[in-house]
Amino acid sequence: MTVLPPPPDFRLDGKRALVTGAGRGIGLAAAATLAGAGAHVTLVARSGDEVAAVATALAARGDAAESACLDVRDLSAVSAFFADRPAFDILVNNAGTNRPMPMQNVTEADYDAVLDLNVKAAFFVAQGAARGMIAAGKGGSLIHVGSQMGHVGGPNRSLYCASKWALEGMSKAMALDLASHGIRSNTLAPTFIETPMTRPFLDDPAFRANVLARIKLGRLGTVDDLTGAILFLAAPASSLVTGTSLVVDGGWTAD
Repeated sequence: MTVLPPPPDFRLDGKRALVTGAGRGIGLAAAATLAGAGAHVTLVARSGDEVAAVATALAARGDAAESACLDVRDLSAVSAFFADRPAFDILVNNAGTNRPMPMQNVTEADYDAVLDLNVKAAFFVAQGAARGMIAAGKGGSLIHVGSQMGHVGGPNRSLYCASKWALEGMSKAMALDLASHGIRSNTLAPTFIETPMTRPFLDDPAFRANVLARIKLGRLGTVDDLTGAILFLAAPASSLVTGTSLVVDGGWTAD
């Protein structure tokens, strides 16, 4: 008799997921996706009202969700947040920002704003989640939301590229440190996705045309283009995937 392999497992029943920057855009979509797959999702952001509204909407459709107001740049608050909660199984490390400008115009304040959130805060949120996973002894998945700009360069993107390239290296090193504990670390590297953060830039016709010319599939991304990748990296279906980057860029970096 031919033995057929089982279908891939994308269910997250009984898992606890944490999503940062979850009030809108990619974070909101990630939270809704993980909750829909059965995870209990904790949504955090500086804007407490936004994540509370998302958690309420998820609960209304029958999902398990809660929210907390947390500025991930406040490392004391981050430490207290993890100390007060059971270990998470999944982290979507999504909070981030951008200040596009020519490198010669960058100030120290600009540098600190981007690198403190995109790298420093991301590191210590991941550390807090990983410590909990190690203490619980049950493994887990760290998903860091990077960018295609962590694989290439771009005009007016010196700070953003610096932060996202750093995130790629950070994730690979974390994968090596954490593999013996059954914890996986990967990045998700999207192209330009239409979100509240990118909309002001994409509203510029010249900028939009330049972006579309570089995306080989000929369209901008939406958050729906990312949710399958997020679920894959979170789920048992990707249990042998660690230390890599899942690039969802419509072919931008293939050229």
